[in-house]
Amino acid sequence: MSDAGAAQNVNRIAALREKLAAEGLDALLVTEPHNRRYLTGFTGSAGTVLVAADRVALATDFRYWEQAESQKGHGVDVFKQEGKLSAWLPGLMAGLGGKKIGYEAGDVSVALHKQLREAIAGMPTGDRVSLVQSEGLVEELRAVKDEAEKDALERAVQLGDKAFEDVAARIEPGWTEKKVAWEIERYAREHGAEGLSFPTIVGGGPWGAMPHAYPRDEPVREGEPIVIDMGVVIDGYCSDMTRTVVLGRPDAQFDTVYEIVLTAQETAEATIEAGMTGEQAHMIAQAIIAEAGHGERFGHGLGHGVGLEVHEHPRVGSTSPDLLEEGMVITVEPGIYIPGWGGVRIEDQGVIENGKLRVFTRAPKLRMTGA
Repeated sequence: MSDAGAAQNVNRIAALREKLAAEGLDALLVTEPHNRRYLTGFTGSAGTVLVAADRVALATDFRYWEQAESQKGHGVDVFKQEGKLSAWLPGLMAGLGGKKIGYEAGDVSVALHKQLREAIAGMPTGDRVSLVQSEGLVEELRAVKDEAEKDALERAVQLGDKAFEDVAARIEPGWTEKKVAWEIERYAREHGAEGLSFPTIVGGGPWGAMPHAYPRDEPVREGEPIVIDMGVVIDGYCSDMTRTVVLGRPDAQFDTVYEIVLTAQETAEATIEAGMTGEQAHMIAQAIIAEAGHGERFGHGLGHGVGLEVHEHPRVGSTSPDLLEEGMVITVEPGIYIPGWGGVRIEDQGVIENGKLRVFTRAPKLRMTGA
């Protein structure tokens, strides 16, 4: 890990310790993979992090010992797991007898919880700890991005923009939705993406009325809206962008619906500010779409946080109490979906900076090939 990365790692652990103290916890077992990476720098697929007041231990098995040593952040010790959980957990918990140890309830399965309790029950009485359910402690920290994270996110968006622009300029009637998705992935990977944030969504014509349409072997057709929702990963961080395109001339309904969605999106982007709740941000776009007579056809939230995962805290939706804060990276993605006709969604990604939303996404918001 670089010196800058080590400093971020130290700051993140210090912030988590403050949250643990506020929750009355003496330590936290971190099992969620993205949280594990956020706190330690370790990108392996298996491991448990113990964050206590006086130490941070990254427990992993033989497959990852060398990787963990090379990736671990400042102050992180690698704890070598050997054998069953009941064999190595007592060593990881050494010195914490009688303490309250939080675990990530959103990630720990019923089976793992049972194993943890049985392992603790097998320890000498004085060494036993108390397991306490916790939720969202690391995720709340991850919601506010530091400068390195914002840089990675912006670079991911830039690559996503280029992938979209390259493919959108080449789409022809007769390409299948699967071909559109594959061409986007191929460009992204050939130009430095680690992977995709999620399987690319491509919905042509009436299929686009489903917000999460999957690409089919069906060809895209001239004159029909094509919803393309895509994202790439750079340095572990995700982009998320949607554009709706048309090959040739669209029908009159497209022009009307597209203008409503575009107005809702650009108004929300210009109006969102730090201190708003997710609900207040959502209602900016919702009000415009409802006033145009399509309120019931915008049924999902306006957006969400993006970072190491493509969907993170905060949630920007009709019932979200989450406060929007400086440094949060969110999407703004209103849409209208009309069964039997199709859909229009437009999505950008940006950061709340100096109280307002600074948009990262630069891909054209309308591409009328052959028009």
